[in-house]
Amino acid sequence: MCGINGFTWKDESLIARMNRDLSHRGPDDGGSYSDGRVSLGHRRLSIIDLSPLGKQPMSNEDGNIWIVFNGEIYNFSSIRGELEGLGHRFRSRTDTEVIIHSYEEWGSACCQRFNGMWAFAIFDKRKGELFLSRDRFGIKPLYYHLDGDGLIFSSEIRCILEHPMPRLPNDRMVYEYLAYGFHDHCRETFFSDIYRLMPGECLIYRLSGGQVERFKWYDLTNGIESSSLSLEDAEVCIRELFQDSVRLRLIADVPVGSCLSGGIDSSSIVYMMRRLLKENRIKAFSMVFPDADVDESSYIDEVVGDTDVETYRMTPTPEDLMRDLSDLVRTQEEPFATLSIYGQYRVMQLAHQSGMKVLLDGQGADEILAGYFIYFKYYIFESLKKGRLKEAEAAAALLSRRFDDLVIFPLAVLGGRFEIVQGIMERIWQRKQGYLQRFYSGPVSNPFVERGFDLNSALLNNLVKYSIPQLLRYEDKNSMRWSIESRVPFLDYRLVELALSLPSNYKIRDGTTKYVFRRAMKDLVSSRILGRKDKIGFATPDKDWLANPALASMMGEVVESEEFRSRKYWKPPVVSSMVDEHRKGIRNWSEELWRVLNLEMWLREFVDEQMQRPTE
Repeated sequence: MCGINGFTWKDESLIARMNRDLSHRGPDDGGSYSDGRVSLGHRRLSIIDLSPLGKQPMSNEDGNIWIVFNGEIYNFSSIRGELEGLGHRFRSRTDTEVIIHSYEEWGSACCQRFNGMWAFAIFDKRKGELFLSRDRFGIKPLYYHLDGDGLIFSSEIRCILEHPMPRLPNDRMVYEYLAYGFHDHCRETFFSDIYRLMPGECLIYRLSGGQVERFKWYDLTNGIESSSLSLEDAEVCIRELFQDSVRLRLIADVPVGSCLSGGIDSSSIVYMMRRLLKENRIKAFSMVFPDADVDESSYIDEVVGDTDVETYRMTPTPEDLMRDLSDLVRTQEEPFATLSIYGQYRVMQLAHQSGMKVLLDGQGADEILAGYFIYFKYYIFESLKKGRLKEAEAAAALLSRRFDDLVIFPLAVLGGRFEIVQGIMERIWQRKQGYLQRFYSGPVSNPFVERGFDLNSALLNNLVKYSIPQLLRYEDKNSMRWSIESRVPFLDYRLVELALSLPSNYKIRDGTTKYVFRRAMKDLVSSRILGRKDKIGFATPDKDWLANPALASMMGEVVESEEFRSRKYWKPPVVSSMVDEHRKGIRNWSEELWRVLNLEMWLREFVDEQMQRPTE
C-alpha cells in the first residue's frame, strides 16, 4: 500500500514535493523516475516482500515499462505462476512486478485478471503512453488534472495542488453536498478541473498529441445474470466465498488485524479470521461510548470472548474532535457527510499507535446484502408490485419514519416523471433548503429516480454511485493518514457479483436485513450478534457533539465571521437561527449544520489560503 504521483513533463522539484506530501501513505521508502517526458513518484508502505526489491518506481527487465502502484493484487501468486509458464521471469516476490508482466502479456486487458484493490500508472516507453487504472469498486483513489502542460495525477488531491493552478470550488458539487449530502458520486470533485478516475475505469494518455482516452473495463450497470440458486445453496456459496475473500486478505508479510464495531459485518470478519488463523495473535480495534445510545461494548465483548482476540478501544470526546478537526478536514481533502468519520479516523490512529500496518474492515456488506433500514422501503414497494403482501407488511412494520418512507419516498421517485408530483417535491425540498442561497441552477443528481422501487437496483446504485464511493473515500483517507492499509473482504468482486445476482427476498425476509448472510454465518458467529436488528457501526453522537458548549461556541464564531457571511452559498441569519435552535434543543439541525461548518472549513483550508501540511 502506497501513494503514487506523476505528470507528463520533467520537474524534479515538483515530484519531490508531491512525494513529500504523500509520506504518510508510505513512510517506509520513496523513489522517483523521469526520462524527460514523464515523471513518476512513489511512497511505499511495505506489506509484501519487505526487501529493497519491492522499491518503486519499478521497471521490467529492459526498462521500457515503468510502474507506480498503490494497492494489493490478492491473487498475484496464481497469476505469477501462469506468467512464468509463458516465459516471464521475476526478480522479486511483489505483486507490483506481476502487474508489469501482466501488462506485457495482455495489455490493458490485464485488469480483468486481477482480484484486489489498486490504482496504478504504467509508462509504456515504446508506445509513448501513460496507462492509468483503478480497481472495480474504487477502493483505491486516483485523481488527475489536464491543462496546457499535460496530465498530472496522484493518490491525493493535495499533490496535484502543488502544480500551479487556480483553486476554485466546483459549485455543482458544493450545491449537491449542501442540499442533499451527495459527494464522490461522479467524476467531478469539489475542486474545479480536478477529477477522479472512476471505479473500474482506465485512462490512456498519448504523449505525442496529448490525446486522452477513457474506458470502463468493469461495469456492473450492464447487468448481472440472475442466479437460480436455492436459498440453501446460496448460503453455502456465500459462506465459501466470504471465507476465501478473508483468506486472501490475510496474505501479508506483516501482522493483519481488524476493525471491530460489534455489528454483523466486522464481527463476521473477526470470527472468520480466528477460524483461518487458528492460534495466531489477532488485534481488533474498536470505538466505544459507555452509557451512550451508540455504544456497542457488550457486542464487542461477545466477539472478543468467543475469538480470544486482543482488544484495543478508544472513546473520542468533543474536546478530542476540537483538537483534531483541522487535521481531519485536511485528511479528507473534500467535505464529508457526518462527524462519524471522526470515529473511524481515531480507530485508525489507535491501530497505528499499536504498531499495525494492515486492518480488515466491513465496508460493502450493507450495499450488497441490504443491511441498511433504508432498503426496507425499496423492498416494500417491490413486494407490493410482485404481490408479496405479507413481506411488504412485515417490512413496513419496522419503518421508523413511515410518512417519509411511504409517502415522500414514492413522491420523490415519481417526481422525475410527472410534472404535478415534481412541483410538490420541489416545494418540499425548498423548505428543507431554506438556509441556502440560489447559487446554482444547473442539473443535479436524482438517486430516487435512478433507484426506482426495486431493491436490487437500489443496492447496485449505492454500490457504484451513492454510498460505497463515499465510504471508500473516508476509509482510504482515514487509514492512510495513519499509514494503515485497510482491506475490505466484502468487496471481493466474486462475492459482490453473487450477492447482486440473488433475489431480493434472499436479502430481506420476515422483516430481517442480510437474511441470507445471517444464515450463512449461523454456525460461525454468535447468535446474539446475528440476531441484531439495529445498525450502528462506528457512529458518533453527532447531535450531542454539535450541541456541546465548546463546539457550539466555535460554530457560532464561524457563522458570525466575516468570511462566512461573505460566502454566496448560504443565508447567514438563517444559519445563525439554526445554530441557536440546535444548541437549545428546539430542533436537531446536526446534519445541515455539519455540512455548513465542514464546507466553510474546507474553503478556508484549501481555497482561501495556501494549504497547510498535515502533521507527520
